[in-house]
Amino acid sequence: MTKPEHARLRVLYPDMFGFARGKYIPMASATGEVSFSVAIFGVGYDRALIPAPGAEVLEGLGDFRAIYDPEEARDCWQEGTGVVVADLFQKGEPLAISPRQALAKAVDDLAAAGFRARVGIELEAYVLQPDGKGGWEPWDTPGSHCYGTGPLVDPSGLLDDIMAAAESTGIGLETVASEYDTPQFEVTIEHKEPLEAIDNTFLLKLLSREVAARHGLLLTFLGRPFGDRGGNGLHVNISFQNDAGEHLFHDPQADDGLSAMAHHGIGGMLEHHEALTALCAPTVNAYKRLIPGQLSGYWANWGYDHRAVAIRVPSDRGAGTRLESRVPDGAANPYVATAALLQAVLLGVKNEISPPPHEEGDGLETASTERCAPENLALALDALEADRELAEAVGSELVANFVAMKREEWRRFSQAVTDWELNEYLTYH
Repeated sequence: MTKPEHARLRVLYPDMFGFARGKYIPMASATGEVSFSVAIFGVGYDRALIPAPGAEVLEGLGDFRAIYDPEEARDCWQEGTGVVVADLFQKGEPLAISPRQALAKAVDDLAAAGFRARVGIELEAYVLQPDGKGGWEPWDTPGSHCYGTGPLVDPSGLLDDIMAAAESTGIGLETVASEYDTPQFEVTIEHKEPLEAIDNTFLLKLLSREVAARHGLLLTFLGRPFGDRGGNGLHVNISFQNDAGEHLFHDPQADDGLSAMAHHGIGGMLEHHEALTALCAPTVNAYKRLIPGQLSGYWANWGYDHRAVAIRVPSDRGAGTRLESRVPDGAANPYVATAALLQAVLLGVKNEISPPPHEEGDGLETASTERCAPENLALALDALEADRELAEAVGSELVANFVAMKREEWRRFSQAVTDWELNEYLTYH
């Protein structure tokens, strides 16, 4: 319920990149809807307008409406402010290129098949400090170590403030700790119904970056911001239930405790591995993480409690039985990535796709399969366009918009002169 002390609302929604777009609205003006230009779905990282399908960049840059319920606003991490994630509509219909709508579609498709999903998210991020030259460098945490807590890994109390902000906003955190590399941290979010889980993820990413900014720091979820350290994952844990609340991925009679449905879900994600990569690793940088030895889901494989595979099956059984996709990175749009993974699992269940044998090798230097993530974003987009079954399941209009935006991103990257090129070639030619 909206609280009386909210002087304003912060109405937010995710764009195709996962940016938090929105407006502040004084409570006296909070009517439940607010307009935006749909051309925002054609704005690139460089703020150039891209005529991507659905963005109407060449058709007048029309409007859509963000619909919200003021009574459902939660406390924001900003004083006197409520925050709400809106649904997007155009001409009375859900906006087909809305990432949140893609996740809602996945939920509806699951319900039509008689299933309900629960989703848990693990997020990794690095913290940077000003380098005194106008740029950023790794945060100085000299006492940091893997699975660390307290002032040695968090000298300014940044994590304390993020945890407090998350609690005040109603985001349930399960764990917070430093990660293997420094200054990297991992946060795990409570398992919830998909829309609630990903709304929490969306808001947590935003509040974490804003709380860090108050500390004079930059917190980044970018897939691999440093070449000498590991990448940032966004691990998506999925389980299915029926309407009676029974956990459908668990079978106590099976040798491995997994149901046939769980195996088919694994099969579905592996069947669509290459196409999923585009939606789960949607930046040029992501493919610096998706390489062997990065524990990132590079190979199209799966394993029991194995962190060097694409789909890890943790050792928990019963209500804790779940499939963990390790392919997405922190820069992925969590709505799009989760929608795509849920649809891939559902396709696997419907088509009764059996997975290959589980990974028994190290999964770091060698793997049991030659199938792997595409080498770069352009090839991943090719795979996504070729996988019409997955594209239709996720939403053909959304995929068309996504591909157009990302093709332009790849074009700009391909034409950019990088420091690597200059360092490699300049003095020799």
